[in-house]
Amino acid sequence: MRIQMLAAALAALPAAAQAEMARYELDPSHTSVYFTIDHVGYAKTLGIFPGIEGSFQYDSETQELGEVTVTIDATSVDTFHDARNEHVRKADFLDVSNHPEITFTANGGAPTSDTEGTVEGELTILGQTQPVTLNVTLNKAEAYPFGHERFVLGLSMDASIQRSDFGMTYGVENGLVGDTVDINIETEAMRMD
Repeated sequence: MRIQMLAAALAALPAAAQAEMARYELDPSHTSVYFTIDHVGYAKTLGIFPGIEGSFQYDSETQELGEVTVTIDATSVDTFHDARNEHVRKADFLDVSNHPEITFTANGGAPTSDTEGTVEGELTILGQTQPVTLNVTLNKAEAYPFGHERFVLGLSMDASIQRSDFGMTYGVENGLVGDTVDINIETEAMRMD
């Protein structure tokens, strides 16, 4: 019996050894980054960042994650109101003339189930870097049924930050604009290897 168990364990080793990280890229046409923030206590204002690119390494068998890099074009922010967009791009908020990019980097994650986990990384806004934890849900993992036909991970993520942690304090003290920013990310990440 012990010999059979040892043989089975040895037979499994080559398969485990073959498992390796694959590179994934966010599909820009199927990636959305949006946020909500309180406006004078009446309602939350919605904004999106259409300009985003990113990649990461991932092993679907071991759930190992690494080399996460995401870059958001801060100038692309859209709150569906022209005057507000201009204000958000100025020094009171994103100061895009001096800080045109928002970045997120991470080197690992912590799975809590086959489809959920967290990714702890560093978010840089206005040149200031703070730790941020993303809650991640894997919606689907299989070959795309048409078009590029690559293996795709469908992911939903969310996090909350305090914008004052990044030095963005306009409207916080007098309650005009909330400090908490709720962030949601929906993406289809294509395996490139």
